[in-house]
Amino acid sequence: MIEIKNLTKKFGDFTAVDHLNLTIGTGEFFGLLGPNGAGKTTTISMLSTVLLPTEGEILIDGTRLDRKASAQKRKLSVITQEYSMRQDMTMDEVMEYQGRLYFMPKKEIRRKTEELLDFAGLLEYRYRTVRHLSGGMKRKLMICRALMIEPEIMLLDEPTAGMDALSRRQMWNLLRQLNVRQMTIVLTTHYMEEAEALCDRVALVSRGKLGSLDTPANLIADLGAYAVDEVIDDNTRSRYFKDRDEAIRYLSAAGGQASMRSTTLEDVFVEHVGQRLTRK
Repeated sequence: MIEIKNLTKKFGDFTAVDHLNLTIGTGEFFGLLGPNGAGKTTTISMLSTVLLPTEGEILIDGTRLDRKASAQKRKLSVITQEYSMRQDMTMDEVMEYQGRLYFMPKKEIRRKTEELLDFAGLLEYRYRTVRHLSGGMKRKLMICRALMIEPEIMLLDEPTAGMDALSRRQMWNLLRQLNVRQMTIVLTTHYMEEAEALCDRVALVSRGKLGSLDTPANLIADLGAYAVDEVIDDNTRSRYFKDRDEAIRYLSAAGGQASMRSTTLEDVFVEHVGQRLTRK
């Protein structure tokens, strides 16, 4: 279990994360969502101990996380937005280097490399250098590298950024398989359909503060499961309804261009962020 208590990070006069409180259960797939500058990456950086909190604390299974807590840190693996691998290394060499950093025996490194590359569908490309891999392959390799130490918690900061639709769906399947094994996953993403498809719960943050926190389904239901989009003066306005018949009546009475659809997590995000950004 991850417990985040009054977590705060300041850079001079700027507060990037503002007294954040969250509890993430063991084996949960948890999404941290928000606009650019909301504090998502800063939170991930504190969870990985790259940054230290200004105030507050993080507990992993009841023990405070800090840079000296090696047993706690070993439970965590982080996948950043940037590709942090040498371009001239092959997949095998990347995996071997990671194993040696953790003093794994050579036989264990070879066994885990074979197992993980096969798991990610990369085994046939094992002798290809990083510079000749697609973006999706690089992301998968970063996950394989992170899994070498058998972490209990994986922190993913925009893991599918820049991927095409097919590669993104392949990554989703890979992450689902990890979560089925009871790995706790904390995800930041700008793709709302990704969070809706993968996450058990999501937290919406804005300006470093926690807003809504619930399952995607509950957040959508609270806003209204049915949306009617109207085009008024070249602008699209959406109205949300909990009752389908009410949505249909509104659609029938609407003038001009209008259409009805199911509400998505992206609608929830836009409504939440819009309110927070316009609030004085």
